[in-house]
Amino acid sequence: MSEEIAVVGSPDFTAGFRLAGVRRFESVSDTEKSEKLDEAVTSVLDDEGVGIVVMHDEDVEDLSRTVRQRVETSVEPVVVTLGGGAGSGNLREQIKRAIGIDLMDE
Repeated sequence: MSEEIAVVGSPDFTAGFRLAGVRRFESVSDTEKSEKLDEAVTSVLDDEGVGIVVMHDEDVEDLSRTVRQRVETSVEPVVVTLGGGAGSGNLREQIKRAIGIDLMDE
């Protein structure tokens, strides 16, 4: 069974991934973030069909302590953050951990 990519974030953030063919997403507007972001992230982390979760690095900061800790320590699915923050430089290692091989290795 192949695992899919899930994207969690604002409608603007998820739109590009949806256009690229990502079928599993949770859009949470900025006005709903405080009430719904933890629930959206937990939903995709608990989905056994998801292998990689993509989030904006700023959204990770808005998670509750419990959910943020789960995101930061999750091995399967692996959580990849984008947006130029501290975690983005480790994208190669996060993907390698998720799928077991280094896609950028020659």
